[in-house]
Amino acid sequence: MLKLKKISVHYGTAEAVRDISINVEEKDVISVIGANGAGKSTILKAVSGLIPVSSGEIEFDGKRIDGLPVNKIVSLGLVQVPEGRKLFPYMNVMSNIKLGAYLRKDKADIKSDLAKVFELFPRLKERRAQNAGSLSGGEQQMLAIARALMAKPRLLMMDEPSLGLAPIIIDNLSKAIKEINRSGISVLLVEQNAGLVMNVSEKCYVVEVGKVVLEGDMKDLMKNDSVKRAFLG
Repeated sequence: MLKLKKISVHYGTAEAVRDISINVEEKDVISVIGANGAGKSTILKAVSGLIPVSSGEIEFDGKRIDGLPVNKIVSLGLVQVPEGRKLFPYMNVMSNIKLGAYLRKDKADIKSDLAKVFELFPRLKERRAQNAGSLSGGEQQMLAIARALMAKPRLLMMDEPSLGLAPIIIDNLSKAIKEINRSGISVLLVEQNAGLVMNVSEKCYVVEVGKVVLEGDMKDLMKNDSVKRAFLG
């Protein structure tokens, strides 16, 4: 479904990631873990078209997508929930959610997907007239995910969704990710919370200083010192 083939990314002259290769198949939940500054978020930004790759290729459904504009990538079904949520704080919940469907024209399907979002996150339906900036951290994360789901993703990329959330909220987030995946949406998760990753992921890639140093089954990898460093710093 999604293939990163030895991609490298630079910020100016500084190399952020080097020769990264990652595969995500349909209905997978794949995690990318690593310490702060390892290059995890850069990988998602490159897939989303927010930053260019210096070398290598990114394919989605067998077609090369690196170099495409962001809106085209989203329309193909590759949608990102950014780190820090990036909501519009002075707009209400409903307006933030509807922005996710900006590129869509299928009004009946949009209405149906909105109902599914409110079924997944009933708290957002209760808060739909409230400004996004007044929500709790957990509610804001729900809103960021809901907005992304309204873009009708086939693969949902999530960047540090547990950041700043209480353990009980992270448990709810884990359940939501599993439900999203059960609905047929693949997930590529960048995360440092070990509990969340082990709860939802089938396979994991470990990134250190811009390179993939390990990949495999999450339970096996948790026994490895490199994985422990990725989580513990």
